[in-house]
Amino acid sequence: MTVISRRNMLVGTGGLMLAGCDRIVASPTVKQVLTLGEKATRSTQRLISDRNALAQEFGRADISPVFKENGTKRPQGDAYAAHVANGFADWRLVVDGLVAQPMALGLPQILAAPSRTQITRHDCVEGWSAIGEWTGLPLGLLLKQAQLSTNARFIVFHCADTLFGKPYYESIDLIDAFHPQTILAHSLNRQRLGIGHGAPLRLRVERQLGYKQAKYVMRIEAVASLDRLHGGKGGFWEDRSGYQWYAGI
Repeated sequence: MTVISRRNMLVGTGGLMLAGCDRIVASPTVKQVLTLGEKATRSTQRLISDRNALAQEFGRADISPVFKENGTKRPQGDAYAAHVANGFADWRLVVDGLVAQPMALGLPQILAAPSRTQITRHDCVEGWSAIGEWTGLPLGLLLKQAQLSTNARFIVFHCADTLFGKPYYESIDLIDAFHPQTILAHSLNRQRLGIGHGAPLRLRVERQLGYKQAKYVMRIEAVASLDRLHGGKGGFWEDRSGYQWYAGI
């Protein structure tokens, strides 16, 4: 069941990881599967299936009793530790890049904004799945308020965590960015996100695999190209291990 609540409109203004991802991707067979379609252009990938179709949603009776913490359990560094210590009172979500109205939003603004609740299945590349109830701000609403440039093609999520000395990031195109089920989640199962699940804010892009669901989102940047960003492939695992940029399910 999907619930969309309308409240006040927005006002502009490397920790430990699950080792399984690297172990699994070391297998030549898995690498071949994960890189299937690597030679296809991003434009071709956008045409695969109906990109506007909704991911399956479930009832509350289907929610998994345990929802594993994937990836980083707690970002390292003084900055994130300070945010945790003061309850994210000074934390800001920065929205910039190719936008006419850059923003820096505090958590109270995000919690007061229009929200969407959806019960969906998380499918991890490690082989496990779990169903959870997510509530958060629809990304498309935020991008509309930021007024994207016509040159913007991708939305990049810069995160608080680092792995192997590299900053964690992910990216999606505008089709997924404006998909109704793509949200910036602040709650899981009617509770504010815990640190292990990406507090205070994580991406949910429900029609893609778990590694696209960036946690600890600090900054959202609109860009025209991914080529010069970090490793140039659009995400931490895409750069490091050859995962597909479009991980549709």
